Amino acid sequence: MSEGRSTPRTGLKLLARFGLVGIAATILYAVLATVLVKSEWIGVSPVQASLAAYAAAAVFSYLAHKSVTFISSGSHRSEAARFLLLTVTGFGIAYAVPALFTMKLGLSPIFAVLITCLLIPAVNLLVLDRWVFAQRGPGRQSDRST
Repeated sequence: MSEGRSTPRTGLKLLARFGLVGIAATILYAVLATVLVKSEWIGVSPVQASLAAYAAAAVFSYLAHKSVTFISSGSHRSEAARFLLLTVTGFGIAYAVPALFTMKLGLSPIFAVLITCLLIPAVNLLVLDRWVFAQRGPGRQSDRST
C-alpha cells in the first residue's frame, strides 16, 4: 500500500488511539478536580479546581495526541498554538450549541448536551488530524484518514 493512503484498519487504529487519549484525559481531569476540591490544605474553590484540572488535562491531551495518536514530527511552537486555538473553539462550541438548541430552539437540554458530546470530538479529530498534527513522523502518513 502506498504512502499517504488510508485503509479502514489504519483509520480504526487512529480512532482507537484518539479515543483512548480522550478517555485518559477525561479521567485525569475528574481525578485532579476531585482531589483539588476535597483537599483541605490546598483550599481552592470548585471552579478553581475545575480550571486547574482542565488545564492539566489539556496539556496531557496535547502531549499524548502529539506523541501517541498522531505521532507528529511538527514543532511544539506551531502545534501547541494550533491546539490551544482548537481548545478555545471547543469552549465556544460547548457554549453555542446548548444556547442555540435550548434558548433559541426550545429543545431539551439533554439533546443539546448529546449534540455537544458528539460534535466536539468529531471536530477535534478532524482538525487535529488535518491541521494541528498534520506533519507526521516517518512512515506515519498512512494513519491519516482521507
